[in-house]
Amino acid sequence: MKINHLDLQKITARIFVLAGCSRTEAEIIAKHLIEANLTGHDSHGVIRVSHYVKWLGEERVFANKHARLITKGDSFAVFDGDFGFGQVLGEEVITAGIAMAKKSGLAIVGLRNSGHLGRIGDWAEMDGVAGLISIHFVNGNGFAILAAPFGGTDKRLSSNPICIGIPNGSKPLLLLDMATCQLSQGKAMVAKNEGKELPAGSVLDSQGKPTNDPNVLFLESAGAILPISPGHKGFGLSFLVEVLAGALTGSDTSSPESPTARCVGNGMLSIFIDQNRFGNNGEFLAEIDKLSTWVKASPPTTPGGEIILPGEPENRTRMERLKNGIDLDQETLRQFIRTARSVGVNDEEIRFITNQPVL
Repeated sequence: MKINHLDLQKITARIFVLAGCSRTEAEIIAKHLIEANLTGHDSHGVIRVSHYVKWLGEERVFANKHARLITKGDSFAVFDGDFGFGQVLGEEVITAGIAMAKKSGLAIVGLRNSGHLGRIGDWAEMDGVAGLISIHFVNGNGFAILAAPFGGTDKRLSSNPICIGIPNGSKPLLLLDMATCQLSQGKAMVAKNEGKELPAGSVLDSQGKPTNDPNVLFLESAGAILPISPGHKGFGLSFLVEVLAGALTGSDTSSPESPTARCVGNGMLSIFIDQNRFGNNGEFLAEIDKLSTWVKASPPTTPGGEIILPGEPENRTRMERLKNGIDLDQETLRQFIRTARSVGVNDEEIRFITNQPVL
């Protein structure tokens, strides 16, 4: 079912207000969840609402928290999120990093003990609007262990994403936002809700055997996601992301025995670069343009195909969904409506977005 993004955002914010968040916090959370859907990252969109509300009720994440400064210099800072909502904390620490990078040309910001940070591409896009290059590393504290190490058969690490954003003048941001394992847990959630199989070679079951079934990742004795291929390189990236985003920032690293593993926790290390300080901004953009033209001219492997640069899929999907609406599968919509009702949203409000009898 296709739903207008503004209608979906409005009722999502309403859910979080009724769940205990301030109006401002609820609107920030809703904005970022809907932005994930708009860019095609449904794994980090409103499919997360039921989980967030459940975690809030279980005190695994806490409403109305703000980034608390731990230490700061001219070009670095570390914040503690006290397990507040990552969408709020992310905005706050990224805003601080942008200000420092604008002043010093370079900044490094650590965030420890954040609730789920959502789509990391959001933070690179904030930096891009400010005209900054950014690099982000994210780990998990042991609450959601998902990925097997290279050569292993059970889960030991989180999805440990890396995100890089590079402003490209008047053209869309060059954006890479990727897990260091074959897929994020959210993408498995989407496949599960849609009744689809996972790509071959991406997941092991609880016995360490390959499977395409997304359900194995949500059982009590859960399977594991494999590192990106080739496996030893993907695992190497994941392990070092764990060190940078976890150990360096002061977050717990991926272990069920970590002191904070009961809470939903991410650590993030963000690097901000003002490319104008390199004294070659005109040449920088011209070189990107030259490289892009050269790469896109490669003959496609399939007739009518094209070479797509990092960030182009998100930009195209956003334009299409702004025009035609966000498509939610029936199971995700059912979960969303069930959660809305559980906090007190009435059926008239729900009917407003679905434009049909409620499920």
